Amino acid sequence: MIAIGSDHGGYDLKMRIIKYLQQNNIEYKDFGCYSKESCDYPIFGKAVAKAVAAGECEKGIVVCTTGIGISIAANKVKGVRCALCGDTYSAKMTRLHNDANVLALGGEIVGGNLALDIVETFLNTEFSGEEKHVRRVNLLNAE
Repeated sequence: MIAIGSDHGGYDLKMRIIKYLQQNNIEYKDFGCYSKESCDYPIFGKAVAKAVAAGECEKGIVVCTTGIGISIAANKVKGVRCALCGDTYSAKMTRLHNDANVLALGGEIVGGNLALDIVETFLNTEFSGEEKHVRRVNLLNAE
């Protein structure tokens, strides 16, 4: 299951991603927000991240206007490796090398079609499992 959340600035893109998930029979849980009314991105970024960290959801997607604030919020949760991606190469590499488990997108930065390509790449790329990458992810997870 995919956890998804946004603030008001990412709401439209979040809804487009939800439509993509539905069309591709990918289960998801929407952690809000539920309208374009102004709200605080840390609430929704952390909610998605906590669901991923707890194992309730396999991966997460968070969206705010730039993707920056909500990615910072998600990365505050232990066990989450959230990557802000603006292209498919970054989405592929963050899965292959960093085993990122949350994707952040900027609703006003990335166009809708590109965003869906980024989501598809992120969701369909597995972690390489190479020893050097496992070692580095373990270092990222260390306190």
